[in-house]
Amino acid sequence: MEQKKVLVGISGGVDSSVSCALLKDKGYAVSAVFLRFLKGVEKNKKALNDARVICNILDIPLIVIDARTEFEKTVIGYFFDDYAQGKTPNPCVFCNEKMKFKLLFETAKKRGIELMATGHYARIKKSKIGGKMNYRLFPGSDEKKDQAYFLYRLGQEQLSRTIFPLGEYQKVDVRRLAEKFQLPVFDKDDSQDVCFMANGKLEEFLRRKIKLKKGKTVDMDGRVLGEHRGLSLYTIGQRKGIEIGGKGPYFVISKDLEKNTLIVTNDLSHPASTQKKIEVEDVVWVDGVSPKLPLAVFVRTRYHNLLVRAIIKDSKNQRICLLEFAVPQKAVSPGQSVVFYGKNKRILGGGIIK
Repeated sequence: MEQKKVLVGISGGVDSSVSCALLKDKGYAVSAVFLRFLKGVEKNKKALNDARVICNILDIPLIVIDARTEFEKTVIGYFFDDYAQGKTPNPCVFCNEKMKFKLLFETAKKRGIELMATGHYARIKKSKIGGKMNYRLFPGSDEKKDQAYFLYRLGQEQLSRTIFPLGEYQKVDVRRLAEKFQLPVFDKDDSQDVCFMANGKLEEFLRRKIKLKKGKTVDMDGRVLGEHRGLSLYTIGQRKGIEIGGKGPYFVISKDLEKNTLIVTNDLSHPASTQKKIEVEDVVWVDGVSPKLPLAVFVRTRYHNLLVRAIIKDSKNQRICLLEFAVPQKAVSPGQSVVFYGKNKRILGGGIIK
């Protein structure tokens, strides 16, 4: 019987490496692909070397795709554009849709490989609805690793051909498996923050493309409290780094781009500190079909935020919807993804906070 072929996206980290090992152990004909996204970043070179070492140990072929120019234009360009508009983007969501899964599926198709896999902690369950197979997306069993949040823009065609080998595993067990398979990355640190910011310093990175203009920091009554370093450096709900003395702590309520003014408060009970309703744009549904609205759901307005109850209401535009929270929410930031969850934390879809 011919082995099923699978193409695994490998990053050089423990999760994708163990995914390769598990699939090979289950009898798949595994090939790995390393997507080279970053220019001149030392940790990216090390990641590629680690991927090569892993593939040699597992005796699987490695494909390297140079996507640095496209990544800089598509993902980093979007990152700068959103920050310039006063938003707080989520590049991981955008990268998964526009780069990672797109390139992995294109590569698999060119090589006649039907299945694709990644090291995300997520699960896919399938069932027949009206005689047609439906693929449902869920978080992984490790509650600390809800990486399905970053995958809500995947559709039925992609999910039908995707495997998430780590979906039922806890992170600690994945590291133990790496040791069992004798993979030298078993104790490698998890990647943190935004991958393309080598030193993690947002201000330094943004100054490459955005002209940051200082302006006034005011309270809700318009009283000047200090000076901000550029509106792009602040996000709704932020407390640290506002650099205001007096009766704090202060946190960001809003940003007036027209007046170049940062608006803050030290009153946690102020009505303007929370949002009861928001508008969500660029909405997508995992099933590919917009459900009947209004729809009661749970939502997550930022990665690691708690799930909260909300109702999705129609706005007479399939790609835009109105979202009303059961309880007003703090720190709801334009540019971030809001993800819709159904029964048993099933990912229904999501969109971008407008």
